[in-house]
Amino acid sequence: MAKLIVADDHPLFRNALINAISSTFATKATVETDSFESTCQALEQHPDADLLLLDLHMPGNCGFLGLIQLRKNYPSLPIVVISASEDLDVIRRVMAFGASAYVPKSANPIDISTALNAVLDGELWVPKNIQKQVLNQHDTEQDLDLAAKVAQLTQQQYKVLYYLTEGWLNKQIAYDLHISEATVKAHITAIFRKLGCTNRTQVVIQAQRLTLEPPVDRAMAQQHSS
Repeated sequence: MAKLIVADDHPLFRNALINAISSTFATKATVETDSFESTCQALEQHPDADLLLLDLHMPGNCGFLGLIQLRKNYPSLPIVVISASEDLDVIRRVMAFGASAYVPKSANPIDISTALNAVLDGELWVPKNIQKQVLNQHDTEQDLDLAAKVAQLTQQQYKVLYYLTEGWLNKQIAYDLHISEATVKAHITAIFRKLGCTNRTQVVIQAQRLTLEPPVDRAMAQQHSS
């Protein structure tokens, strides 16, 4: 029997997931969280957790950054990413950045149970139909080293980095983040230092290798406008 932390900001899906798990998988306790911050608090309060089920798109979880940070802070805790995305590149990155499994939100209870049992047995798991495309893809050590550097960024710096990859000007970034252009420049200087770059072009080329996801608030805004 396993103790799970289920991190997802949608109560209906979180409850449905827990119900699906309980019907096919033996659990001794389930802790629910609805943000990246509350997930970090739960991990501190429950060091005996056996598994973390993590939604990539919770508030405070900037794309892959949250996963990278959790992997760094809790290296022995298996992380199962639960996501609506079935994009192969996203799945490859998730697995390269240390997840033990990638479970689409469309998965049935049997598949979820199979994934959790595989992870507890020390295996990696992705849906069978994409195993060859995902698990046979090996990111270079250079990419993983870059991911570790990105993990050192603050959430605000991550947002600035993302906007740089989108080609935004400093004044556009400042307006969107409600900060001064001087603060944007300070963030860019810190990003240069942490990523070992000397100009914007180098930063953008480096960041594009990681296929950065938009910050949560930007992604939500894009969904509402579409």
